[in-house]
Amino acid sequence: MYAIHLKSQRVGIAGAVLALILALASPVGAALTLEQAIHIAQSNDPWQRGSLAREEALVAQSLAAGSLPDPMVSLGFANLPTDTFEFDQEAMTQFKVGVSQVFPRGESRELLEKQYRLRGEEHPHQREDRLAKVAANVTGLWLEAYQSRAAIDLIERDRSLFEQLVEVAETNYTSAIGRTRQQDLIRAQLELTRLDDRLATLRERLDISEARLAEWLLVPDASGAGYSHNVSTALQQDSPPVVRARRPELFHSPEVSSTDELTRLLLQHPAVLAVDRRVAAPAAGLEIAEQNYRPQWRLDASYGYRDDDPMAGDRADFFSVGVAFDLPLWTERRQDQGVRSASAATEAIRTERTLLLRHLYSRFEAGTARLARLDERHRLYKDRLLREMSAQAEASLAAYTNDDGDFAEVVRARIAELNARIEVLEIEVARLVTINQLNYLLVGEDIPS
Repeated sequence: MYAIHLKSQRVGIAGAVLALILALASPVGAALTLEQAIHIAQSNDPWQRGSLAREEALVAQSLAAGSLPDPMVSLGFANLPTDTFEFDQEAMTQFKVGVSQVFPRGESRELLEKQYRLRGEEHPHQREDRLAKVAANVTGLWLEAYQSRAAIDLIERDRSLFEQLVEVAETNYTSAIGRTRQQDLIRAQLELTRLDDRLATLRERLDISEARLAEWLLVPDASGAGYSHNVSTALQQDSPPVVRARRPELFHSPEVSSTDELTRLLLQHPAVLAVDRRVAAPAAGLEIAEQNYRPQWRLDASYGYRDDDPMAGDRADFFSVGVAFDLPLWTERRQDQGVRSASAATEAIRTERTLLLRHLYSRFEAGTARLARLDERHRLYKDRLLREMSAQAEASLAAYTNDDGDFAEVVRARIAELNARIEVLEIEVARLVTINQLNYLLVGEDIPS
């Protein structure tokens, strides 16, 4: 447990140092790699600092809960006569100083300390889970932005071709050379306008992805205002970011959900480990509730000072000591119900753990199935569809050039080829997104046993 806690602290310190170095060494317009962006996002996540503060609060509460209640001190006069209020008139008149100490029921003090400690031990696992989620979120946004930018590049490269087709159609139509019709010219201009609309939509998506990504990359400066790296510059890449599978052999197993290795990894997932600690805390609460069947004790001790009598005769002082305790008699409506409540709370958390494991299994099976289908589609496009659509586009253009084809067919073939290339891009990015999501599910591989 303490190893995980220390590891989390080391990760936070190292990440903060790295982020500071990157912030000082890189101007606002400098490009970032995906790995650098992840480190910056993780090390500057306010949630981590909040989690550490909450853990420290629980640790402090556990220490306080394990201590005895503060003793009570009482001061007063006893048996003071009401006719004269003279301190030395009556023999029983005395000035009393008392001390009482309450001793909580059974082992409730130790158990309450244990409960707070267990609640605190949940936070290191939550921070590990948060680190994995941040990495997955940043990677996902990075891939979204890359896909939009790459699609924009594909369309812009083909847009010049469509501009040439429009010019050819206009020339042929105005000069009455060839068989270009007015509807062919309109069709070419329409497709060019549609390309511009697709570009506008993709740029909107790119702006949104970059804005969401920049939210994670805010690095506070000396004034506390913060600044972010230029995400747009960082994403100007010709190739997609590298997203390596943690355990690729598990991704392609036909019966992966039944493997002991997958079960081991999912049981080590920090989200599951956090729930395990959350189960332990109510279990300690159940033990605390059972302690309520035992009495609570109080030790009382007092010293009574008496003054000399009116004739200057010496009077002995008094010392008193005693114990008090309560009697848990009405257990059916109090103690029994407390135990029942604590037992139900424990069972509810156990149910939460079961649901979480089922959810993780389901996500993994769905992810591996999607990855298999994406691989199949990618092979289909690479091996056949792209080549066939390119050949169709070239054949239709050659036929039209030889005055033996339809201009509309040339446009349709070029649009189909462009759409196929964009579809391949989407498949490739979808594969990386799926691998990224599966990697999050296997983050337990990085957690020490």
